[in-house]
Amino acid sequence: MRGDGRMAELVPFAVPTEGDKTLLVWELSSGPTAEALQHSLFTVFSQFGLLYSVRVFPNAAVAGPGFYAIIKFYSARDAHRAQKTCNQKQLFQKSPVKIRLGTQHKAVQHNALALNSSRCQELANYYFGFNGWSKRIIKLQDLSDPEEERENEDIVAPLQKQSLKFFCALEVVLPSYECRSPGVGMAEEPLDNLEEGPLSLLMKRKKTQKLAIQKAMTNAFQKLQIVVLESGKIAVAYRSCEEVTDARTEEELQDLIQVSCFSWKPCGQGEEECLSDFSFEEEEFTVPELD
Repeated sequence: MRGDGRMAELVPFAVPTEGDKTLLVWELSSGPTAEALQHSLFTVFSQFGLLYSVRVFPNAAVAGPGFYAIIKFYSARDAHRAQKTCNQKQLFQKSPVKIRLGTQHKAVQHNALALNSSRCQELANYYFGFNGWSKRIIKLQDLSDPEEERENEDIVAPLQKQSLKFFCALEVVLPSYECRSPGVGMAEEPLDNLEEGPLSLLMKRKKTQKLAIQKAMTNAFQKLQIVVLESGKIAVAYRSCEEVTDARTEEELQDLIQVSCFSWKPCGQGEEECLSDFSFEEEEFTVPELD
């Protein structure tokens, strides 16, 4: 499936690293601050679809005063529309800007990098609506050592650090698509018994519980893919971390796509972003590493 408007597009709950989801905008005016330009760019380009990031950088000394920006969309189709509509337009300044789509080097392949839980929720809200999905916690278990065991360990090995540990199992539910995606997560927080008071311990417990839930949500969302049909309608594809759904025609995607298999193995990839493996068509630029 491709995002060029001719076929249904898959939008995964992953950091967009593809070149066709990345725009380079240059010949931005040197008058406004970088922060003001970032706000103006976000206002303009968010009209075309949900944005992952908008980053503004000063031009290199040889290029003269001014700025350029790198904008990432979740959808390649949205990025294409934005480029065609806004290229050589003034937008929010007196002079026109230039915009190019990024192209990824063919020899370079990246594994999908999982979005964090807040980004996953933002993406789900955008495509499914705030009331179009929910999470159901199945189990939230404290795996920390029992207090009696910790006391015994303090006597035998007083220098050994203790920790709070929680395990969470939940499912993300999409009622309109009759789809449920399971996820698991585990979080651990160091604990210093000599310094922790009752209030501090309570706060750390809540923090560790929340982190376990967030990791489980991220894991559950990784098994879902948003399917944007050419008509604009939305479907859902379900897959485990190890399996990928077969390519299908748009007609086959008119209804829910769901693979009836479940995997409780967590995906341990973190959220990152890399632009060093991209070039931009028709113009030569040196794009700095963002991380």
